[in-house]
Amino acid sequence: MLVIESFAEPKSVASERLELSFDLRCKSRLRTTLAGGEECGLFLERGTVLRGGDRLLGKDGRVVEVVAAPEALLEAVSGDPLLIAKAAYHLGNRHVAVHLLPGRLRFVADHVLGEMVRGLGLKVAAVEAPFEPESGAYGAHGGHGHSADGEGRGPRIHDHFAKR
Repeated sequence: MLVIESFAEPKSVASERLELSFDLRCKSRLRTTLAGGEECGLFLERGTVLRGGDRLLGKDGRVVEVVAAPEALLEAVSGDPLLIAKAAYHLGNRHVAVHLLPGRLRFVADHVLGEMVRGLGLKVAAVEAPFEPESGAYGAHGGHGHSADGEGRGPRIHDHFAKR
């Protein structure tokens, strides 16, 4: 089993891939499987949240690229930036992790939240896509800081290469 306890340089060439959902990328202790089928154990600092594109360093020297796995999400779309802002505000007020994109936002599929956003005037559709929610107001640049959902994880210690 490949053991991973640290990050590799961001520009390191990866020889392995690790595809994980956002929920699994929030775990600092995890037994999982690499894309090639090999078992892998993550033993990272508590509070670490992995992002798609991160590079991890195996104890044997191999570099593993983290890939954000496609997930069942709802995507809200509007040409009106004010409606997008209102939807993001209301979702954030409910501590919902939100992935912001130009003219749209994504959040984990939930029919109640979907109806709320539709009620604000946005078109909402189910999509299967990678989920990279905002890290929150106190997160460091580059998507690192507090947990994206703001609940119970405390500060993320993921400043391993702050000058990305």
